[in-house]
Amino acid sequence: MALVELLMPKMGESIMEATVLTWLKSEGDTIEQDESVLEVATDKVDTEVPSTHAGVLKEILAKDGEVVEVGKPIAVIATDGEDNATSSTPKQEAKAEPAKVEAVTVEATPSSNGSFAIESDRFYSPLVKNIAKKEGIPMAELETVPGTGKEGRVTKNDILNYLDSRGSQEASTPTSAPTQSTSQAVTVSKSAPLVPASIDAGDEIIEMDRMRKMIAERMVDSKRISPHVTSFVEADVTNIVFWRNRNKNEFKQREGGNLTFTPIFIEAVAKAIKDYPMINIQVDGDKIIKKKDINIGMAVALPSGNLIVPVIKNADQLNLTGLANKVNDLAIRARDNKLSPDELSGGTFTISNVGSFGNVMGTPIIMQPQVGILALGAIVKKPAVIETPQGDAIAIRHKMFLSHSYDHRVVDGSLGGMVVRRVADHLERFEMNREI
Repeated sequence: MALVELLMPKMGESIMEATVLTWLKSEGDTIEQDESVLEVATDKVDTEVPSTHAGVLKEILAKDGEVVEVGKPIAVIATDGEDNATSSTPKQEAKAEPAKVEAVTVEATPSSNGSFAIESDRFYSPLVKNIAKKEGIPMAELETVPGTGKEGRVTKNDILNYLDSRGSQEASTPTSAPTQSTSQAVTVSKSAPLVPASIDAGDEIIEMDRMRKMIAERMVDSKRISPHVTSFVEADVTNIVFWRNRNKNEFKQREGGNLTFTPIFIEAVAKAIKDYPMINIQVDGDKIIKKKDINIGMAVALPSGNLIVPVIKNADQLNLTGLANKVNDLAIRARDNKLSPDELSGGTFTISNVGSFGNVMGTPIIMQPQVGILALGAIVKKPAVIETPQGDAIAIRHKMFLSHSYDHRVVDGSLGGMVVRRVADHLERFEMNREI
């Protein structure tokens, strides 16, 4: 008999940890290869983790509710193989005591660049370290952040909550590097509480579900990270409305799905991104990453009222029929909670159809680490001045507003405005005689 570690799998781009929701198998249960053994949750999706080997679930290492890094062991499986062909049961490592909130003393020594290198036994996940680095939190200050994870471990929520209250905290940190090893005391006062909501008799208190908490956290993060600017354009989509009305029945009979406006909008966005590729970028510190693929996310409203954003990979390489079928497939499976983590990751630009709720326009919040998102307003009949061979005339036209929010750190108003204008141009030039 051999013992094999079951590791937390990688479940999408930028996902570095996952939370164990529930174990589908108990210790001692027999499991087959590829059989689901537990459910986990990331900040993108809930999913089941299959077993990599057949055998007996000998030991569960990660309990319900525990946050585990990608690549870390979560269970031990006893198989029929030889011992020397597999890994052994992971050894338990000593954990550091939780840091105290009031004050903590750490040893600081000057590093080669003059900054403090803190020697600490406290465990920090790569995600927490990355956030601390981006926010300019030195290790001495990070040591004071109270952790709610196992053994006082600082979770992503802990450091984000600390950042929200950081402005009201008084911290004394070293102002200059000492010439020799010394002891520095760092004291942080308790954070000021948020202004409480008023609760009156008859009010109903509703607990946020896990997805709503994640959405709230991501929206706050995005507004904190990116200075949002929004440009608006009104587009005449009369040709598209008439073309769709003429072809939707034939499409449904042939493809078995509805022909909506969404794939037409995605096609126009993909064309505009090819025209202006510097909107298809991401920011990494002081570097700009220009993405090769055009992967467009589309916001989908769930029955619960929450939103989820599946991604159409390489949208510029699909024709209109392919886009329509992909949109229908992702939307249906999103509402049935059957999307895979990979289908929710890797987006480079996002659209949100606020017009489906009857809204004429909106100011959407960027999906990090993207730098742009386009809101599509409701299509409304309006009187408009049009040019004819006989001169200007007033006619009834189908119009809609496009709202483009972009990250003003790297996208100036000229580029942000030209992108949304180009999307409108592609929509207004839609060919009426086009076949699908």
